[in-house]
Amino acid sequence: MRKTDAVVDDRVDVLDDVRVERAVRFVAATPQEIFDLLADPRQHVHLDGSGSVRGVAEAPARLELGSTFQMSMHLGVPYRITSTVVEFDEPAQIGWRHMGGHIWRYRLRAVEGGTEVTEEFDWRPSRAPLMLRLMQAPRRNAAALEATLDRLAEHFADPDDPD
Repeated sequence: MRKTDAVVDDRVDVLDDVRVERAVRFVAATPQEIFDLLADPRQHVHLDGSGSVRGVAEAPARLELGSTFQMSMHLGVPYRITSTVVEFDEPAQIGWRHMGGHIWRYRLRAVEGGTEVTEEFDWRPSRAPLMLRLMQAPRRNAAALEATLDRLAEHFADPDDPD
């Protein structure tokens, strides 16, 4: 590979990474406990920090690679969206996408006392990135990721711990 090719490739990688919103949080639970919660689509309404997930319309009890699930949503108007699990590495990673192409992903890494959870809204594979920008979806989703991880941490928080 020529040096100029490497520079171009590096620049593309950096630009591509701009189209990934992410949030990271420590959660006082094992990766498996968190993965089990995320793999249950009935729990998504309780974790969603965007306020758009209203409930499960149709879904298996537990997600696996290739599973499809339909959620009742509300973003200005009520609608339903069907997603497909496209990433599944238990208990380290799970991700799904819908017809728009972008991926919601969770990465779980065991650390002392719990798990480092990274949630990502990856809009690199989006079929309509300009529309997402115009709708300010990356900015809104960045805030929602933080709120979702807050809810996830609260779910596993020790009720007897004053912190």
